[in-house]
Amino acid sequence: MKSSLYRCVAPALMSVVLAAPSAARAEVDLAKSSISAVSKQMNVPVAGVFKKFSAHVSFDPVKPSAAIAQIAVEVGSYDLGDPSYDSQVAGKDWFDARTYPTATFASSAIAAAGGNQYNVTGKLTIKGKSAIVTVPVTFTERDHTQTLDGSVPIKRSQFDIGTGEWKDTSIVADEVIIKFHLVAPKF
Repeated sequence: MKSSLYRCVAPALMSVVLAAPSAARAEVDLAKSSISAVSKQMNVPVAGVFKKFSAHVSFDPVKPSAAIAQIAVEVGSYDLGDPSYDSQVAGKDWFDARTYPTATFASSAIAAAGGNQYNVTGKLTIKGKSAIVTVPVTFTERDHTQTLDGSVPIKRSQFDIGTGEWKDTSIVADEVIIKFHLVAPKF
């Protein structure tokens, strides 16, 4: 039972952290974009994908400090590939999606880090708990699109993900890696 809950919990944490570039404000192409989370249960990687999220970005690589990124993830949409795990992770012990349906990330600073690399700092909020995180992001322009890729480790305990018997990090690790691939129209 702990293992099934863990598979739902680790990715649940990852619900947000990113920035997406584009010279004008744009919504990302959800059909081409993804947000996932990878955790470890009994030292075995467990990955899941958030099926419902929105992201609004404004980015000009010439002026990264003027960029903004806002992301909202429906934590109840976390998909571990098994409906019973999915419902467990959405439940009170993990995401508590009924009480806290959305995890958010709002950028506060974006700085060039050399080449096509940027550091995006902002507030990540999950289950009503907030933390300032900095996410390394790779920006790519191709044809008519701009793509942002990155990942950031977070601690699930910082956001009260995994309560009761799941609070113990010896079965489900505290660290969760949030990964994202955001694609937006190029302006």
